[in-house]
Amino acid sequence: MSADRKLHIGLSLTATWLKGPRPHPDEARSEGMGPVEFYVGLAQAAERAKLDFVFRPDYLVMNQAMVAHSPTQVGLDPTMLLATIARETEKIGLVTTASTTFNPPYVVARQIQSLHWISKGRAGWNIVTSIEGAENFGNEPMPAPEVRYRKAAEFTGLVRQLWASYPGVSSASVQAVDHAGEFFHVKGPLNVPGHEAGPPPLFQAGASEIGRSFAASVADATFAAMPEIGDGIELRADLRNRAERQGRSANAVRVLPGLYFFLARTREEAWKLHERAHAHLTRERRVEALKTVLGLDVGALTPGSRVTADLLPASDHPVRSRTHAELLRRFIAANSPTVEEVLARPEVVGSAHWVSVGTVDDVLNDIVERFEAGALDGFIALPGGSVSSMDLFFEELVPELVRRGLFRSEYEGSTLREHLGIR
Repeated sequence: MSADRKLHIGLSLTATWLKGPRPHPDEARSEGMGPVEFYVGLAQAAERAKLDFVFRPDYLVMNQAMVAHSPTQVGLDPTMLLATIARETEKIGLVTTASTTFNPPYVVARQIQSLHWISKGRAGWNIVTSIEGAENFGNEPMPAPEVRYRKAAEFTGLVRQLWASYPGVSSASVQAVDHAGEFFHVKGPLNVPGHEAGPPPLFQAGASEIGRSFAASVADATFAAMPEIGDGIELRADLRNRAERQGRSANAVRVLPGLYFFLARTREEAWKLHERAHAHLTRERRVEALKTVLGLDVGALTPGSRVTADLLPASDHPVRSRTHAELLRRFIAANSPTVEEVLARPEVVGSAHWVSVGTVDDVLNDIVERFEAGALDGFIALPGGSVSSMDLFFEELVPELVRRGLFRSEYEGSTLREHLGIR
């Protein structure tokens, strides 16, 4: 590992500690706080810690179960929320999410370029193809993954063309785009000029075969699902090779897995936080989740029964997320776990995030091990368990990364491209 290589760290603007059946006593300070003020406060804490960016995911459906357990899970439009946060922060990057399946390219290009101006060059775009929500945009079912990614590739190329069509406020070289493709017809040019910071960085989250090819072609960073260290080593090496085959630098795509951590003063307390966060997920709900993730029904099996590769459905079985299904298939094929172990997997109870539970030293060592092994370039922080867990992250874990020379002590620039080291 290069001596001067440093982590890139983002914070997900999601109240992940409120997913249990009721708030922990130390969440009292967030009670009565509106969602905008709540997320502004998180972003300001992240900026004080000198994180690269905050990231706001987006969901185009209403999850009533989530709202019941997480009062702050209000589905505010991410770009509008981040525009508000931009006025309350100075340097931290602001990564919004926009679906290429349900939005017009011109609108997305305009909104994100506007956020770029409002934030003085700190905007980024998380490109998603969406895996649900079609019922809110007409009568057509969700397109197949291959169609969604073809559309995403055309959409992303078109957005980049639109950003380039009006290079800057002082430029006279404004040009029409005149795009006519499989999915879109757009004349252009965009009516918002490019910012002097350069175009917003692109983020992407798919790690399926088609998702990897897409990430290698356009993404500056990928929000990787990698519950095991081996998953990260394989994915990062593969993306670096794919990027080079597409004429890009091996370092062009930064691999940033979600790190769902539960921090406490003792390991026992940390595991209690983890248990509480998942207490609402009954065995019945986990069995149903496994059916969605993998198409596998283990409802009739005992907790100690082994789940072996021969029990797996065909690899082309319809699933909610190919990335999560493939991760779980590999785990089962390699380990023949028990039913109980499968139902506790991150792919089943969460979003296939890397989970780390323990003291500051435990989670810190977990991060360093993966970084030095080449499994990641940084991570997206998902504080779990309690507000105290998040406080330990900001007040002790990040400062220790700084002390070890693995993270910045001060911002060296004021734009997201500078934070990520994009030339």
